[in-house]
Amino acid sequence: MAKASSKKPRDIAPIDPMPARVDPCLATLVGKPPKGPDWAYEVKWDGYRLAVHIEPGRVRILTRGGYDWTLDGEAVVLNDQGRSDFGMLQRALGRVPSAVEAGAIVFFAFDLLYLDGRDLRRLPLRERRRLLELLVAGREGAVRLSEEVQADGDAFFSVACEHGLEGIIAKHIEKPYRSGRGEWWQKITCKRRDSFVVVGFEPSTVPGHLGRLLLAARRGNELVYVGGCGTGWSHELSRELRNLLESIGTKEPAVSLRRKNAIFVEPALVAEVEYRTWTDDGKLRHASFKGIRERADDATVREPVV
Repeated sequence: MAKASSKKPRDIAPIDPMPARVDPCLATLVGKPPKGPDWAYEVKWDGYRLAVHIEPGRVRILTRGGYDWTLDGEAVVLNDQGRSDFGMLQRALGRVPSAVEAGAIVFFAFDLLYLDGRDLRRLPLRERRRLLELLVAGREGAVRLSEEVQADGDAFFSVACEHGLEGIIAKHIEKPYRSGRGEWWQKITCKRRDSFVVVGFEPSTVPGHLGRLLLAARRGNELVYVGGCGTGWSHELSRELRNLLESIGTKEPAVSLRRKNAIFVEPALVAEVEYRTWTDDGKLRHASFKGIRERADDATVREPVV
């Protein structure tokens, strides 16, 4: 009978060498959740995507048994309602002065790519998730598990939007981990749509075209700047909007705003805008133009969220 090895598991040569770099698997934006038993769903976290790559001699995260493990996940800061808040994350990282400390950052792990000398990327997601849950399920510290839900996608998406989340991610549980964007991971975002007063624009680098609309919302009897949008129109519509806005140009902006190359207009037009959410300083995030109409005075215009 062969004598059992006295070496510790971490001293045994790995079956698969640690990859030098793993490009992330990226989700494809779709309009509605996929259906079927091969799909599982997670909350779409509003944070920074991180691949925590650990190897001997560098920064490492160790289990109690001394094995190396490498994770894919999202760094977020949770607000008082338990929702991930991108603005709070930026403040925690020192982008702006804030009482939010870096210690408030939580890493939600949603995939396990390498474990104990084995490259797990060839395994189906259901098996990678099983191993991941053995490592981090139940943790309440800086590293936590991004919970997976096997439910009706439409119902889960509806609940996510009702609770003010960014959206959901759908993942095919039988697929291996593939770098790049593909149909095996899909994202479905909760979109909002409201009306905003057009107070100016920035010209495009293409002569005669529109680069970005500058938008405002009402706060009481005043208009306040809420950011802009630079997408959502065709080449032809861009030129038409530029001509329309130039016809109502003014030297006196309707909002307190200084912006290089901005051309201000009379606050006579209302834009219908689809957007993801609001930033902490009351600006639209991921805004997209959907249409325009006249008579801003008669429009129901969104109040800014701050």
